[in-house]
Amino acid sequence: MSQRPARVGTPQASDHLTDRVFTLPNLISFVRLLGVPVFLYLLLVARVDVAAIAVLAVGGTTDWVDGWVARRLHQVSRLGELLDPFVDRLYILATLVAFTVREVVPWQFTVALLAREVLLLGSLGMLRRHGYGPPPVHYVGKTATFLLLAAFPVLLLAKAVPATVFSAAGWSLAWWGLALYWVAGVMYVVQAGRLVRAARAR
Repeated sequence: MSQRPARVGTPQASDHLTDRVFTLPNLISFVRLLGVPVFLYLLLVARVDVAAIAVLAVGGTTDWVDGWVARRLHQVSRLGELLDPFVDRLYILATLVAFTVREVVPWQFTVALLAREVLLLGSLGMLRRHGYGPPPVHYVGKTATFLLLAAFPVLLLAKAVPATVFSAAGWSLAWWGLALYWVAGVMYVVQAGRLVRAARAR
């Protein structure tokens, strides 16, 4: 990874970052965030699977929109850099919990993804103790997130409309997403270890 996390309390290396909150990309991220409780209600309470699939599909496939709009409009913000990956991670975790409850995915798959989150939280805590902020999102992590968010509505569709093609497509996306999710996690941990060793050497 070529970029390094900025020191906490110091200016970011990217001068184009803005402190603005009310930007179009942030609005898109907030709308995506509101989709999480709507999805959970539709899937777990109302049991309207078709509507839940639609909400999940929109939330997952628009993962790239806020970042693309931010770059196109030159509205990359500090809030957006934190909000975008937070919303993605919340979508994944909320969907995993709901899917495990509804038996759409086995608990082993959920544990595998949650274990990666625990690993990442540990590395983030280590960086924080040495004065670093969170590392920039890597394209491997973004690809993994896209694959997982694309897999989830297909897996739910496979449960609602049993068909081999939906199940095969959904699990292909899910397993590739899980593998890349762990690859990205290991990359973050390796980067964190290098930064901590450099800080201790100083």
